[in-house]
Amino acid sequence: MRTTLTIDQDVASMLEKENRRTGEPMKQTINRVLRSGLTHAAKPAKPKRFVVKPIQGLRLPAAWTSGSVQELIEIVEGPGTR
Repeated sequence: MRTTLTIDQDVASMLEKENRRTGEPMKQTINRVLRSGLTHAAKPAKPKRFVVKPIQGLRLPAAWTSGSVQELIEIVEGPGTR
């Protein structure tokens, strides 16, 4: 398929550098780069696994018995901090 594209200057510069690096015809460079980019874009990136690392030796105040986070904040930071 033949088509005309308007390519941003920064993209054109990168294509020219890649073309000089490989020595292949510009048509092949553009097709290879587009294939690579489209293949990569079609595969969503796996999210990095989130791991919670507990703080060793952390002790909660003995006065905190209700399980209320608001109460814990008041115990630790003092009343009226929020």
